[in-house]
Amino acid sequence: MADVTVVSSSIVQPEHINQSVPEKIHLTPFDLNLLHIDYTQRGLLFPKPDPKTRFISRLKSSLSSALDVYFPLAGRLVKVHHQEDKTVSFHINCNGSGARFMHAIAESVLVRDLLQPDGSVPSFLKLFFPMNGVKSINGVTEPLLAIQVTEIKDGVFISFSYNHMVADGFSIWNFFRTWSKICKNGQKENLDRPIVLKGWFLDGIKFPVHVPVTETEIKTASSSGETLTKERVFHFTKENISDLKAKVNGETVLSDHKVSSLQAVSALMWRSIIRNTGLNREEEVRCIIAVDLRQRLNPPLEKECFGHVIYNAIAKTTVGELQDHGLGWTALKIGNMLRSLTNEDYRNFAQDWVRDVKIPKYGGGSRMGGDTIIVSGSPRFEVYDNDFGWGRPVAARAGPGNSISGRLVLFRGIEDGSIDVHATLSSDLLASLLADVELLENVTIT
Repeated sequence: MADVTVVSSSIVQPEHINQSVPEKIHLTPFDLNLLHIDYTQRGLLFPKPDPKTRFISRLKSSLSSALDVYFPLAGRLVKVHHQEDKTVSFHINCNGSGARFMHAIAESVLVRDLLQPDGSVPSFLKLFFPMNGVKSINGVTEPLLAIQVTEIKDGVFISFSYNHMVADGFSIWNFFRTWSKICKNGQKENLDRPIVLKGWFLDGIKFPVHVPVTETEIKTASSSGETLTKERVFHFTKENISDLKAKVNGETVLSDHKVSSLQAVSALMWRSIIRNTGLNREEEVRCIIAVDLRQRLNPPLEKECFGHVIYNAIAKTTVGELQDHGLGWTALKIGNMLRSLTNEDYRNFAQDWVRDVKIPKYGGGSRMGGDTIIVSGSPRFEVYDNDFGWGRPVAARAGPGNSISGRLVLFRGIEDGSIDVHATLSSDLLASLLADVELLENVTIT
């Protein structure tokens, strides 16, 4: 285990408190459904900056300027009690309380320790992320965003943890890109172009949404049923993906729809994982994919709007069907599910949720029965374009939050057209997967 020493921890507030910004942001059913999940964690590994540049000071001052633009991230979650019906409601108070900034040092760690040739992720990486174990509902007392800058011997790892009810991947990477540009250029990028909030887009549902008090209670889960998980990064080169898509599209010649890279990679991972779980043929299995709602709603939201605007779409089948059909069938199953989603699906989900509020609670290490994979992240997020002034990142990683077996976080790979899948899997499942012929034929082990 690496020795990580926290040098300092402070709160960074927006440089200016803009009186024109909204005082509060109401939360939708899609947001509130995440009350009990961990803060989402992502991180980038960079080359070593020159200490003479006083880069820690530059990072903090530019963060302050970036929070001027992305002011919801500097707010706090507010919980309001409604005694008349024994419920509570939540909203974001955009009060400029600030984000946490941590500076840490791991003097014994080298870049090569983080980037294992076989794609394995060292267990000590979790120490490079802030806010471990903090859940969305804790945003009442905790910052909604935390940054940790960890210096290692020949590099620096910049990670962030954020309350997923406030922002989704699209929004948070836009924030990160703005922060890096301000730091590199010394100017306040986009300050003349304020962010657009998603607003309240659910007609027929009154806000604030009332949540039964019992649904907000956090119960400490027993550790006896938890499953030991390990993490590994599977790298798909541009050539891997091209060959995979050619195989998939060759098996779906009667379909009018071409399969995307994300769908092809997700289908391969789904088949490979389920094949190695030992589940019975008649058992139902699921592939959950986070879908951006912005342009799927009617009327659509602005493409660049800030907030959490994600819907978890689910493709379902049985173990037997998944294994009896080919990779093309599986990819088409995912693609058809994504194409079939309608504006009514999203609104019906929200209306049903309000009528019978049930907030899922996930235990750390849970396998969710081993019958589900959850695909988040996106190869569309331009993570390698972030340059704070001393070079672009050399790797992207996910943090330990929400580490249930079957979690797959997709990143754009460092080479053009490639994809990295940061997978969290039970130890036994990972061992079986690393001997899976179909998977190994389509992935590159560097």
